[in-house]
Amino acid sequence: MAMEDFKQFMVALSAATALGFVAIIFVLRWVLHYKEGLAWDGGLAEFNWHPVLIVTGFIFLQGIAIIVYRLPWTWQCSKLMMKFIHAGLHLLAFIFAVISMVAVFDFHNTAKIPNMYSLHSWLGLMAVILYGLQFVLGVGMYLIPITPASWRAVFMPIHVYSGLLLFGSVIAVALMGITEKLIFGLSNPKYKDSPPEAIFVNVLGVLLVFFGALILWIATRTSWKRPSDQILHTLHTNGGGEDNTKVGPALSQLSDAADAEACGDVRRRSNKLDDQAN
Repeated sequence: MAMEDFKQFMVALSAATALGFVAIIFVLRWVLHYKEGLAWDGGLAEFNWHPVLIVTGFIFLQGIAIIVYRLPWTWQCSKLMMKFIHAGLHLLAFIFAVISMVAVFDFHNTAKIPNMYSLHSWLGLMAVILYGLQFVLGVGMYLIPITPASWRAVFMPIHVYSGLLLFGSVIAVALMGITEKLIFGLSNPKYKDSPPEAIFVNVLGVLLVFFGALILWIATRTSWKRPSDQILHTLHTNGGGEDNTKVGPALSQLSDAADAEACGDVRRRSNKLDDQAN
């Protein structure tokens, strides 16, 4: 990653982080000001945990987990450490999603409302189940040392594609849920009359879309990938990784080192397989 790429990366990362935090503030403002607040009593206040936990965990934390390998200040950490951080963030996002589902089912059962009748509920449950499966397979493939390298190579494109697909799908399902909640929850005035709550929550939806778009952009730029461990070791031994305040110049050195490595073809097989995802 050259200096110019580093500047572009920091702009994209800053914008994504800001949008994510603003979205969390918006969803909290929605349930605390326009709705019944938060509680765990089987009522509407319990249901409100659902959008809060989905936005905070299933969208924001999942997004950060997807791009965590690409944060330059984490490149001094070992690849194994970053795998655990990556998996830990995904696990936390999954826990948030499960709790949000429990809140919905508990509210529905208490209010005698049927479960799983809408397309939003179908796709939402599918997303949680597939996300859990993705997590288990990812841990099995990349955190268990005895997994054959050939298996990792075959699974890597599936792991990357399914992760990005699930992230985009979660945002789409969240937008469906937001719209459904506004249609059912607003009666006087109705959603079609564009009351302040409707406009406010529509803006929340726009924030989620732009947050997701930036995360996908960061995750799919090949020039922003974490360099191989060999390049990072070379940079560190040359003094480039000793001062975190000099990340930008260090990244220019990484770009030159990457070109030299490509010409020499000296990257180790195991690191190459892991780096393809990041």
